[in-house]
Amino acid sequence: MTNNLATQVWAVDALGALAHETRLGVFRMLVKAGPEGMIAGAIAEHQGVPPSTMSHHLATLERAGLVQSQRESRLIRYRTDYAGMRRLLTFLMQDCCEGAPEMCADLIGGITCNADQPVTV
Repeated sequence: MTNNLATQVWAVDALGALAHETRLGVFRMLVKAGPEGMIAGAIAEHQGVPPSTMSHHLATLERAGLVQSQRESRLIRYRTDYAGMRRLLTFLMQDCCEGAPEMCADLIGGITCNADQPVTV
């Protein structure tokens, strides 16, 4: 399998992990939470999902390379895997505009970082 094909297979898995309302909401919430991330129980509570179900969703996102976990005593903290997020965005945008990158130049300008705004899906 070539590197490009392996990357495409990985991207399909990552997009599949995000193709669920709860997982997409969790991922966006963790992006907003920043490097500190959130404890699994707080994520489940915020999303209104039972902890056992949330564990399944978080494991799916982690296997896809989009979140990372870290055990803290009896708790598990989840954070966005920013390298995985960049890898997916790069894959999606790498062939942007068939050699006319200026067509995509304002893409980043459309992203605003406003911590006071609620995450919406």
